[in-house]
Amino acid sequence: MNPRFGLPLAILACTTHGCRSGGGELSPAPGVRLSSLAVTSSSIPSSQAIPVDFTCDGADRSPQLAWSAPPPETKAFAILAEDPDAPGGLFTHWIAYNIPGDVRQLPEATDPVALGGAVGNNDFNRPGYSGPCPPKGELHRYYFRVFALNATVDTKPGPMRAAVDEALSGHVLARGALVGTFSH
Repeated sequence: MNPRFGLPLAILACTTHGCRSGGGELSPAPGVRLSSLAVTSSSIPSSQAIPVDFTCDGADRSPQLAWSAPPPETKAFAILAEDPDAPGGLFTHWIAYNIPGDVRQLPEATDPVALGGAVGNNDFNRPGYSGPCPPKGELHRYYFRVFALNATVDTKPGPMRAAVDEALSGHVLARGALVGTFSH
């Protein structure tokens, strides 16, 4: 594939088909035809390099994220930030869930718990956001995925990705993603 077109094609595929890099697909709510969410950010330009302040080389703060109106039956949102290019496979940088259904954005450096949500442990084994930090000299893609859910989900405190994926499956009404890149 021509490298000039690879990332835009991947973004188009994720926008239209809601793909999930690495791991398994989160299943939709029973009987639901998944809708799409448009995910945008004033912090991260779509398909561009992620500014250093949102990475391990900078302030390592979470970016601003906004999303379009979800289906009316949305009760909560979940956000997963992940690196499908990590040497060991899919690497999760952020797990936020049970964000109230009337929220349409997270400001920069916001703890989702302050909005009534919850956070899981990322693959650095820390709660909350830990920004992009690929091996030196490697360009990685980072997917910021937003899921509209038909319910809040129960998990034990500080869940890891597998437990969150299991809890979210069967509750997804809509999804969307923003993709950025980063290299040291």
